[in-house]
Amino acid sequence: MFRRTLRDALAPLRGGGRGWVLLTVAVGWLFTLGLRFLVPTLLPQVKATFALDNTTAGFAVSVIWGCYALMQFPAGLLADRIGERTVLAASLAVSAASLALLAAAPIFVVFLLGAAAFGVGSGLYGPARGISLSKAFPGNDGAAFGITLAAGSVGSAVIPLVAGAAVGALGWRLLVGGTVPAFVAVAALAWSRLPEPIDASVRADGGTVAPPLRTVIRSLPSALRNRNVLLAGLGVMFYLFAFQGLTAFLPTYLVTTEGIGQGVAGPIFALLFVGGAAGQLGIGSAADRYGARTVLVAVAGLGVVTLLAVPVVDGRLAWAALVFLLGTRMAIAPVANAYIVARLPADVQGAVWGFLRTCLFLVGSTGSLFVGAMADAGRFDAAFLALGGVTAVAVVCYAGLPTGE
Repeated sequence: MFRRTLRDALAPLRGGGRGWVLLTVAVGWLFTLGLRFLVPTLLPQVKATFALDNTTAGFAVSVIWGCYALMQFPAGLLADRIGERTVLAASLAVSAASLALLAAAPIFVVFLLGAAAFGVGSGLYGPARGISLSKAFPGNDGAAFGITLAAGSVGSAVIPLVAGAAVGALGWRLLVGGTVPAFVAVAALAWSRLPEPIDASVRADGGTVAPPLRTVIRSLPSALRNRNVLLAGLGVMFYLFAFQGLTAFLPTYLVTTEGIGQGVAGPIFALLFVGGAAGQLGIGSAADRYGARTVLVAVAGLGVVTLLAVPVVDGRLAWAALVFLLGTRMAIAPVANAYIVARLPADVQGAVWGFLRTCLFLVGSTGSLFVGAMADAGRFDAAFLALGGVTAVAVVCYAGLPTGE
C-alpha cells in the first residue's frame, strides 16, 4: 500500500526533467534532516564523552538550529542571485566538512564549532529547496513539498534507528564521520542534475536583474504585510519551538525517565519520523484539495493532544503508538511552506522566504534549551505539557487563516 501511495503521488510530478529535480532535492533533504536528528539520538553518548548536563547538551542542539536559522536569509539572497543548484550543492559540501569536524572533535568547544558549521551548511538548503520546488512544480507544489519532506522524515527515522542500534559497537564518532561520503555524493548529484540558471544575475522568469540588497531590505516590510503570511508564519514559529524541544530530548526522556534501554528507545524514536513520512506523503495533496487552513488546524490540533499525553503514557507498546502519532505533526511543514512561499512577491521570493525562515527557526531553536533547563530542574513532564500549550497557540494562528485557503 505504501508503494502504491508513493507511486500515485509521484505520477503527476515527472517529465521535462522535473523527476530529477524532485529526486535530487528529496535525497539531499533526506540526509540533511536525518543528520540533524542524529545528534539527539546520540546525545547520551555525547554527554558522557564531554561530561555534559542536560542544559549544556540542549545548548549544543540549539547551536545547530540557531545557525541553521541565521543562514536562511543569506541563503534566500544567494538563491535569487546564483541559482538553487549552486546553493544546494554548496550546502551539502559544507555539511560534509562540518560532520568530519564533529566526528573528530577532541573537546566540547570544537564539537560546538562543528555543530555551528553543520547548522550553517544545512541552513543553506532550506530556502533553495523551497524555491527550486516552487519553480519546478507550480501547479502541484503541495505534493512536491510533501514528498520531499517525507523523504527527510524517512532519513530522520532510518539514520537515528541505525545509529541507536550500532552506537554501542561503533561509537558515536564513527557513526557521524561515516556519513561524510554520502553528503559528498549527493552534492555531486545536485551539481550535475539540477538545472543551471540562465544567468546568475537573472531572475527565474528571465526578466530584469535581481534587485540589489538595499532594495530587497526595503521591500521586506511590504512583502511581510500580508496578514495571512504573518499568521501562517507565527503558527510555524510556535510549532517549531515545540518540535525542537520534543525531538531534542525525547530519546533522553525515554532512557532516563521511562527506563527504556537505548537499544529500544532508538527504534521508538525512529517511529516519530515514520509517522511524519506517512503524514507528509498524503498531506500535500490533501491541502491542494481541501485547503491549507483545514489541514493545518487539524494536524496542529492532533499535535496538542499527543504532547499532552506524554507524561501519562506507560509501556513500550503504548510509547511506540504515541511516538508514531507525535510524528504526524511533521505533516504541517509541506502545507505551511507551500502556503507561505506562494504568497510572497516573485522578484524577492527567495530573500523574503529566507528572512522569514531565519526569524522562525531562530525562535524555534530555543525549544531544546527550554526543555533541557526544565529537565535539569526536575520538570521533564511539565516541559512536554508546556510544549502542548505552545502548539495550541499555533492552532489559533492557523484558525485565523481564510476559509478555503
